[in-house]
Amino acid sequence: MTEFFGNMYSWFAFIPKITLMNLFEILIISVLIYKVLTWVQNTRAWMLLRGGLMIIVFYLLASVLRLSTITWIINHMGQLALIALIIIFQPELRKALEQLGSKNLLVDLFGPEDVRGPEGYTDKTVNEIVRAAYEMGKVKTGALIVIERETPLQEIERTGIAVDGIVTSQLLINIFEHNTPLHDGAVVIRGNRITAATCYLPLSDNLTISKDLGTRHRAALGISESTDSMTVVVSEETGRVSLAQGGKLTRMNDQEVLRAALTVESKEEVNGGRFRLWKGRHKNERKTE
Repeated sequence: MTEFFGNMYSWFAFIPKITLMNLFEILIISVLIYKVLTWVQNTRAWMLLRGGLMIIVFYLLASVLRLSTITWIINHMGQLALIALIIIFQPELRKALEQLGSKNLLVDLFGPEDVRGPEGYTDKTVNEIVRAAYEMGKVKTGALIVIERETPLQEIERTGIAVDGIVTSQLLINIFEHNTPLHDGAVVIRGNRITAATCYLPLSDNLTISKDLGTRHRAALGISESTDSMTVVVSEETGRVSLAQGGKLTRMNDQEVLRAALTVESKEEVNGGRFRLWKGRHKNERKTE
């Protein structure tokens, strides 16, 4: 029996011993990796990370096929790319360091957190947005309604005032009513809720934009160029309703056209089947109120 156990020990002798300190280090590294991934997901870096993964796959494919010129270019541009990333995401890195210094580290690492991913919206929400847009268009009340899709808009929300209310036409009209505290700026909609109002949007730098378009339309185009969001714009001068998406501004001639555009995007949002990092689960369901 002693010889048997001795042989078993020799069989597993190649496995390194795992001490309590090793387990503690594994736990710390796992938590840090998880925190970095959740932070990346809630910023514009999430899209860049996916693009970086595609470049890595392309690099591995080039290595397998022995495309020496392409691999040489990628190898020598790696350092420049790292410096470019630091410059591009300087605001996000600064905010992350500020949050790290302003919070209790243990509570931030192991306490509950509010991580919200993209949510689909219902047909009721679409109808409320359409109704509000054309009611404001009749009286020439300017409006900017940003609908979040896959790209998180937490950075835009931080520039405004938190609302967290269910989307209704009455609430939207009241927000953009002249001489009210929240009328200046944009509202952000996530799922079926208005998350923030009076938000500032980046202006488009596109020089081909018509000079007839004002700041409101340029802001709608700016956010559509940097994210995959949709923005409903109501002109204060003409009362016309437009939809900004993918860097393009399309005039919505009537309610049915706008409703169809928003409904199609809502269906794609629900049936897209995208993988989500959300507490280890996949979130592909459309939420209702």
